[in-house]
Amino acid sequence: MIDTAAAAGIALVALGLVLTPGPNMIYLVSRTLAQGRAAGLVSLLGIAAGFLVYLIASAAGLIAIFSAVPVLYDTIKILGAGYLLWLAWQALRSGKGMPFAVRELPHDSPRKLFTMGLVTNLLNPKIAVLYVSLLPQFIEPARGHVVTQGLLLGLVQCTVALTLNCMIVLTAGRVAGWLADRPVWIGVQRWFMATVLGALAVRLLADRARPLSA
Repeated sequence: MIDTAAAAGIALVALGLVLTPGPNMIYLVSRTLAQGRAAGLVSLLGIAAGFLVYLIASAAGLIAIFSAVPVLYDTIKILGAGYLLWLAWQALRSGKGMPFAVRELPHDSPRKLFTMGLVTNLLNPKIAVLYVSLLPQFIEPARGHVVTQGLLLGLVQCTVALTLNCMIVLTAGRVAGWLADRPVWIGVQRWFMATVLGALAVRLLADRARPLSA
């Protein structure tokens, strides 16, 4: 149904987005380092649910509304930036000395981990831009079944993103013990994470790009 080149193209786009530090990666790494690999995987399930919401919305034609009503797109950007700033503040105030040591951080319940992963992905401007501006460019109306093409291309993106994010969680889990014995590095990472989150929020608010029409 979909062209091989189109599938490869969206896979490369998904790869580039995952490897570029963003809200999903930072949340998964922070949760895994703070609470362990299992918490990271539960958070990843929430992110997967967020992908599913975007995929269903795209298939239902709701993404076209973002293009027709730019204020909705701007709202997502503002909410996403605000959420990034909140995460940055949480990183700074999460504890003194060893904010990523498991014993010093409150453990979120599986339900909260899942919900936070879902919210993080839903407010992730990179994913919104992907479904609003990029994915429609790989759909070929001449092949028919535009909705089916969109669903299949979205599934390609989800597969790539979730596979790589799972690898990130597993890798982060292995270094959690190493970081726990090195408070200096943990402190550096806490400030680095807050700085990156703040910078992403500022860059998002300063971006004046508009979603392209599907």
